[in-house]
Amino acid sequence: MIQKRVLAIHDISCFGKCSLTVALPIISSAGIECTVMPTAVLSTHTGGFTGFTYRDLTDDLLPILKHWKSLDLKFDAIYTGFLGSFEQIDIVSSIIDELRGKDTIVIVDPVMADNGELYSIFDPSFPSGMKKLCKKANVILPNITEAALLLEEEYRPGPYSKEYIQNLLQKLSSINNDRVVLTGVFFNEKDLGAATYDHISGDEKDLGAATYDHVSGKTSFSLHKIIPGYYHGTGDVFGSAVVSSLVKDCSLERSADIAVNLTAESIERTRNAGTDIRFGVDFETGLKGFAETLMKG
Repeated sequence: MIQKRVLAIHDISCFGKCSLTVALPIISSAGIECTVMPTAVLSTHTGGFTGFTYRDLTDDLLPILKHWKSLDLKFDAIYTGFLGSFEQIDIVSSIIDELRGKDTIVIVDPVMADNGELYSIFDPSFPSGMKKLCKKANVILPNITEAALLLEEEYRPGPYSKEYIQNLLQKLSSINNDRVVLTGVFFNEKDLGAATYDHISGDEKDLGAATYDHVSGKTSFSLHKIIPGYYHGTGDVFGSAVVSSLVKDCSLERSADIAVNLTAESIERTRNAGTDIRFGVDFETGLKGFAETLMKG
């Protein structure tokens, strides 16, 4: 069997688990080759650390692409994350066009905001550029804040109604006319109405993700008990697990289930250990189980 290959286009923080230091081990643990294209190198991530170094790699992206084209490299999936500028968005858009085959899955995580606020390094025009990139994706992975920015709507803090989430999903799917995985979903009602929706996972249905398929109109929820606190890098753990699962031919709803479980278990281990939350979550301990789950399908 030919090993599948994913291209992950993210920044790399040398310390503090996020972006490529999360994507590379998670995707690799699934038995998938993970090729990386770093967009920047930082000494640490920017969440809670000060004095970090930052080296922009924008000028290296197209030369890397040119070399790869000479090698005739093929990719089963292209997975994009944090991009530091409009220029990088345009370059990554070109990279997708150049490297995408007819069966390549493109997954865009529009990393730019959280907790109702655009990240301070971006100006207010940045979401419009990210929306253009999302149009190229088979799957987009926004959180609630990013969804509001992509749709040019006012951010609403949760808890949410089923109708609000359903409406967000449908409008987001019109951006790429394909699939959406929306994170940060939690409800103000215990009973989600299982008869109304196609799939709901989780024994304690509190927090997680919602998925929507534009073609089939199918909505699903993958939820887990809420674990108090804010933990850095969890979006990258979730996104990398979704990418791995999709490349291993899991359904969208199954991929979200697997990703929610890996993310929640990683947070729980980190909280129990009392680790500094800036350092990232302990996903590594769960990789053996994650790989075994994917083997089962």
